[in-house]
Amino acid sequence: MPFCSQCGNQVTAADQFCGRCGAAQPGATAPPPPPPRGAPYPQPGSGRDPLDSIDSRTASILCYIPGLGWIMAIIVLAADRFRNDRAVRFHGFQALYLFVAWLIEQQVIAPLLRDSQLYPVHNILQLVLLGASILMMVKAAHQEQYSLPLVGDLARKSMSEH
Repeated sequence: MPFCSQCGNQVTAADQFCGRCGAAQPGATAPPPPPPRGAPYPQPGSGRDPLDSIDSRTASILCYIPGLGWIMAIIVLAADRFRNDRAVRFHGFQALYLFVAWLIEQQVIAPLLRDSQLYPVHNILQLVLLGASILMMVKAAHQEQYSLPLVGDLARKSMSEH
């Protein structure tokens, strides 16, 4: 392990400056400079973007995971990497609206139907929403932009606004 050339403090080979005295260290390897503005995205595995290893197809599929896909949808919609990828953004918005439909079913419809004879409708709606999520994962895997009724229209409108 190398030592600081100024004060003798222990430093690593990658340290550019001493942690104790702040002196510049000879032979320290400088990190690569940031890419110029407007440059293409770094190649996968460069370690700069955590979404590097996720391609657009995988990102689209992950948006539709029942219960957890909304997290990936938000990440995809907020990521610079997918800002210009219309297909991924469509799937992100549609998955968010599908999750909102699931929340409405769970938090509004199910409690309203709990004490009535129509409660089996709750189970049917859950199956429909689960089926829609699975269908959309398959469509995203085939790189198709299938538009679900209602939520697909909302997703297209959201895309046109951004």
